Amino acid sequence: MQYGDILKKVRQLRRNQTKEEKLLWNELRNRKFYEKKFLRQHPFIYDSKHQEHFFFVADFYCAEEKLVVELDGKVHDYQKDRDEHRDEILKALGLSILRIKNEELQNLEKVKMKIRESFKNLLES
Repeated sequence: MQYGDILKKVRQLRRNQTKEEKLLWNELRNRKFYEKKFLRQHPFIYDSKHQEHFFFVADFYCAEEKLVVELDGKVHDYQKDRDEHRDEILKALGLSILRIKNEELQNLEKVKMKIRESFKNLLES
């Protein structure tokens, strides 16, 4: 896919967030969560041939922590191999991946603690 098409896809995903993505985004946006900057629906290009790019779109990404947060709905029960392959590629890019099941968002405080515990560079306050 060409870069312009990737941007269109990302914008479409941002406009059509799931209710779980909206819920978590409300907690992470505008540096509200430990003053860390999170991006939503962030593309990672992992390979390019000519002007064709191969990419993944992460649900949420914190560059300061090199942390990708993925919300997994029921569809992920049927694509475990694909998710593992994707995680391997993202890890090869030096990123950490935290997978959170949509059901876990019923306890938002626990999810936020899980994300906080994934921070490598959190300075003790």
